[in-house]
Amino acid sequence: MQASESIVACISNLAFNYAEHLAKDLELFAHHAGRKLVNTEDVILAAHRNENLSLSLRTFCNDLKAKEPQSERKRKKASRKEDKATTSALETADL
Repeated sequence: MQASESIVACISNLAFNYAEHLAKDLELFAHHAGRKLVNTEDVILAAHRNENLSLSLRTFCNDLKAKEPQSERKRKKASRKEDKATTSALETADL
């Protein structure tokens, strides 16, 4: 496929501007939710205007969650509880 240099430059500029706008939106969504990191829900929210893309992203995320072993999910939650218990024990020991 042949394309003139000006067309390629225009498409490149549009793609860069879109990516920049998307990154700002994702950052704002995470900040609004009280997080410093962007997660998959932010990406799905950014795609809400495109129903097919949003559905594909949700399906992809659900498939990833289904493939994750249940024991790892529980282990992550348990480790957070253990961290809180350890922190609480340290705080009460300091008193």
